[in-house]
Amino acid sequence: MTDRRRAILTGAARVIARQGVRGLRVADLAAEAGVSTALVYYHFKDRPGILRHALAFIGDRADRYTATWYDEAAARPSDPRQLLEQTLLMEFQDLPEVRENSTAWGELRAHSVFDPELRDDLAAAGAAWVAEVAGHLGELCPDAPPGAVTAAAERLTALLEGLSVRWLSGLLPLEHARGLLREAIGVETGRLGCPPSVN
Repeated sequence: MTDRRRAILTGAARVIARQGVRGLRVADLAAEAGVSTALVYYHFKDRPGILRHALAFIGDRADRYTATWYDEAAARPSDPRQLLEQTLLMEFQDLPEVRENSTAWGELRAHSVFDPELRDDLAAAGAAWVAEVAGHLGELCPDAPPGAVTAAAERLTALLEGLSVRWLSGLLPLEHARGLLREAIGVETGRLGCPPSVN
């Protein structure tokens, strides 16, 4: 990805997080990215193109900050339970990029309720997220039925998104949100018959 394209997508995530999808104006995006409106249109053709690429960028950026956390803060856990917890709890880092990413994701998701142009892309991104969590659950609970593992992953990711909105809007303290998610992981892994945590 070119530097200018990355700057435009970073700007799009920032504008969407601050002003919502309806508040995204190409002129504002260009100013945020430090480029001309013509360059925005050159790279992304139209507003729906900007939104689709911004959604993909937000997903990729979440993958990057998770990978960066593992590189800088700790080694990737070898224990499947710790890996599951850390994968989910990465969304509760009190960092500007994480806050911006989560807020922009929520704005794009809310926008699709009234405008279906992003639904397929959101569904694909959501399915990938559920599949990743289900993969961790399946590794932790190898005897659980695949359908039950997927349902548990769907519940956990849905809960995470709801808790994230409450945390970001100041309705829940960060540590309380993390604690609620940890408890939910315990409930779901217990329901699947996973080995109990040794912690």
